[in-house]
Amino acid sequence: MCTFCVKHGDGKRWYLAAESYAADLESDLRRRGYMVDFVGGFERYRRGIEVGLRAIRLAPEPVRAGLAEAFSERQQREHFGQPVPIEQCERIFAIATNITRVPCVCRGAMRKGSDAESCCIVATVTPHDAVLREVFARYEPGPRAEGFEKLTPEQALAYLLRCEEGGLAHTVWTFGTPFIAAICNCDLPSGCMAMKVQLQGKVRVMWRGEDVARLDPERCSGCGLCLPLCPFGALRKAGPRQIALDRTACWGCGTCRTGCSRDALALEPRADAPDVANLW
Repeated sequence: MCTFCVKHGDGKRWYLAAESYAADLESDLRRRGYMVDFVGGFERYRRGIEVGLRAIRLAPEPVRAGLAEAFSERQQREHFGQPVPIEQCERIFAIATNITRVPCVCRGAMRKGSDAESCCIVATVTPHDAVLREVFARYEPGPRAEGFEKLTPEQALAYLLRCEEGGLAHTVWTFGTPFIAAICNCDLPSGCMAMKVQLQGKVRVMWRGEDVARLDPERCSGCGLCLPLCPFGALRKAGPRQIALDRTACWGCGTCRTGCSRDALALEPRADAPDVANLW
């Protein structure tokens, strides 16, 4: 069990704590202001991160570790995330029934001209239309989204299924921890600023998921259809009719299951898996 989950989820999955969706964005000026600054000034924010990553890489090892830890602690207070499988996204939609599809600011900045499926789902328990208009007032479009669509929970779930078919992983994010604002859908790490920061600077801005994949070799045919669907490179071809799963590389998004018609891939709680329980 990760320390973040214990602190904000009372020992359970933090993103299923209903109180994390209860803050009224209309009146929560600090959180609302953070979202406005984040979206409207994302390019400035991205350049600042690039400078910070270079500073971390060039610093002596003891200093480097201290800088990464300080940055990680700040991120955990402000904007922090974790991969979530689609069945957990469905539970989120059951809690937060005000749902809007919006452009993915991060992916738009990192991969110009990305496809329309690379969008985020804003989910709150209270209406957020006025807040989104303010937040995106200064946004310079990156990926071409299909407008700011209001979705039912069923429509949102269908959209996430399409994302999975394209190999996009779902991650849930706070804006002013522990308040949850959005589910992002990216092909990690190339389209995700958080993973870039994590991999290049060893800065923890995203926990591994609460689950981990398990491969049943008796069910697996070795077809390899799951390989391009794993955003984290945890699956590889190990023989003519054999797939290998590196559970230490798995972040628990569950996207790989979309390509398997034989149910050879499944998720199990990370806390119940001794070989990876301590990897967060």
